[in-house]
Amino acid sequence: MSYDLEQENKEILARYKDLISNTYRTLDEENNKLIRKAFDIALDAHKDQRRKSGEPYIYHPIAVAKIVATEIGLGATSIACALLHDVIEDSDYTYDDLKKIFGEKIANIVNGLTKISIMNHQNISVQSENYRKLLLTLSEDFRVILIKIADRLHNMRTLESMAPDKQKKIASETVYIYAPMAHRLGLYNIKSELEDLSLKYNNPDVYTEITEKLELAKESRERYIEEFKKEVSEKLHEEGLNFKIKGRAKAISSIYRKMLKQGVSFEEVYDNYAIRIIYKSDAKNEKFLAWKIYSIVTDVYHSNPSRMRDWITQPRSTGYESLHLTVLGPDKKWIEVQIRSERMDEIAEKGVAAHYKYKEGYKQSSEDRNFENWVTEIREVLEQQQNLSTSELLDNIKLNLYSKEVFVFTPKGEIKILPTNATALDFAFSVHSDLGMKCLGAKINGKLVPISYVLQNGDQVDILSSQNQKPKSDWLEFVVTSKAKSKIKSYLNSQKNQLVEEGKEILQRKLRHAKINFNDDEVNKLQKFFHLKTSQELFLKFQSNELDASSLRKYIESKNVFNNLLSRFRKSPSKNTTFVEPKEQNLDMIVFGKDEEKLNYTYAKCCTVIPGDKIFGFITISDGIKVHSDNCPNAINLRAQYDYRVIPAKWVNAESFKNRVKIEIEGLDRMGMINDITTVISGAMGMDMKSMSIESNDGIFTGTINLEVKNKSQLEQTFKKLNDINGVSKVRRVQS
Repeated sequence: MSYDLEQENKEILARYKDLISNTYRTLDEENNKLIRKAFDIALDAHKDQRRKSGEPYIYHPIAVAKIVATEIGLGATSIACALLHDVIEDSDYTYDDLKKIFGEKIANIVNGLTKISIMNHQNISVQSENYRKLLLTLSEDFRVILIKIADRLHNMRTLESMAPDKQKKIASETVYIYAPMAHRLGLYNIKSELEDLSLKYNNPDVYTEITEKLELAKESRERYIEEFKKEVSEKLHEEGLNFKIKGRAKAISSIYRKMLKQGVSFEEVYDNYAIRIIYKSDAKNEKFLAWKIYSIVTDVYHSNPSRMRDWITQPRSTGYESLHLTVLGPDKKWIEVQIRSERMDEIAEKGVAAHYKYKEGYKQSSEDRNFENWVTEIREVLEQQQNLSTSELLDNIKLNLYSKEVFVFTPKGEIKILPTNATALDFAFSVHSDLGMKCLGAKINGKLVPISYVLQNGDQVDILSSQNQKPKSDWLEFVVTSKAKSKIKSYLNSQKNQLVEEGKEILQRKLRHAKINFNDDEVNKLQKFFHLKTSQELFLKFQSNELDASSLRKYIESKNVFNNLLSRFRKSPSKNTTFVEPKEQNLDMIVFGKDEEKLNYTYAKCCTVIPGDKIFGFITISDGIKVHSDNCPNAINLRAQYDYRVIPAKWVNAESFKNRVKIEIEGLDRMGMINDITTVISGAMGMDMKSMSIESNDGIFTGTINLEVKNKSQLEQTFKKLNDINGVSKVRRVQS
């Protein structure tokens, strides 16, 4: 392929100038020289490289640097590191080279980014373990993870040049770990875009449908916002306030979550856009003006008290400050209004990064210390939960990434921020690990309560302890913070370490006898085969003789089958390869891999699959190939953690097949409604209705129907005919 190199060089220079134009006002001459030097090194390192799209590779680091500068708001050091983030991995430049040119700080950040990139290119079988390492980079240098998020955002924006299976893998990984991380760092805009782009590739039909409907509603939305502005602005100007009002549509992924959670259509999501009032203020009057604007808005429009959120009096742990209220605006439609100062808006846009400017010469704030505490806690959890499977570990961490918060007080009146549903015991561990280990009970607002008491906003907590108290296994049933869980598990595990070591030695001997190497990968496979959560459980079962030599023989037999399947899909079969025709008559319905092989399979129980659905195969360790729907609740986790075991699948000769599908239907009740529904299903569509349950309450009926369906096309036609029935308002398919 030929390229216009002269034109490309002009474009590279234009993109670099665009980057600099967004930074030169805030950075001095020395910092701009640093960025230029980083650009020159990156340009040299990537001079012969191109992206999958065919573009010069240098476009990518420039774009990542621009995200770091403008969308995250970091300074010269981070911008330089973003430009250099792929240099060690993709060129002859080494860590020592960068250290000599830029110094140790920049070299270390780039090296941290290189470690993460190398993880992502390793055999995917260790992919989930890499998330543990990714989280560990948080406490090495905060900027590593911010630049990595910027890198992932640009990759998601340019994902269309990748192969479809690679798109789904990267999109699943993004929504599984990077979006929650962006959320916890307060990068709400980036988090929303990552989720939207992930939805675009994981569920393109839904993404396209919502995008088109938002576009159709754009004109009426803008007209609505202008009317709101007109009515409110007049009142605000009368008070001499300096402000701006802007409106925006809610994130596509957010709207989709509401549709699923509430079981409603797009049209029924009543607050799919929001209005933001941003005002100028000095530090002294900031809170006063926020409540003044709140008073003016609620004088003009009725508010919904249950949807009021005050993040100004007590900011989130990310430093986010804003007043949120929902009002009955023009045309009597509910709309969310956010009130914040320009300073608050910068923190809302840039997240924790706005507070972390002190790392590049600014002062640290109390919100920074909140985040430092969170980072320290994450590191403690990672280091102390070595025996947890990474999937479980991530679930624990993600609880802390996405959880809402409760604010309580120590006896001295200091504020502590904990996740919603945290208990008195969680509070004790948050004060000090030793206090948690010896916690007997608590006094909440002067009243004695058990350690399982769930904390409420405003509680004053005084912990009671005893030297004789020891952690118990039932404590794990009510603590919610990662720190408390990890400390309790660590103590309980220490009590059975001797038994675990004995079991480990027994297993090593048995594996040696079977001529199988004892290593982490083998232990992980054994653990999954025997459906155990941790390697400790595995060793304990061998120690107690619940698992023995005969159990190990079953594992070895299944291992041979599993390895044969994997090797078949990791490399193209030779021309002489012959495949045995499966015995089951319906096996010609689905074929697998690029070569469309006929293989034994079963359907996963976590989703309902019907012919015509988009599907994929997943190679399990003990149950062969399981077929999942692309919309399966577990699809994202499977692709994110075990992509090497996901294989393409497609339908063939499916007309004779039948599968059971559950649908929900609702609408306005009337005489003859049930007859009309059954006429469509049994008469017009000739479908077998296995069961039907209809309830009517105050003129509204809801029902569930189990049908035998041949394929997706038949189901879609049935939905269309049911929706045409007078009074029917909603019909939807229910996944298991």
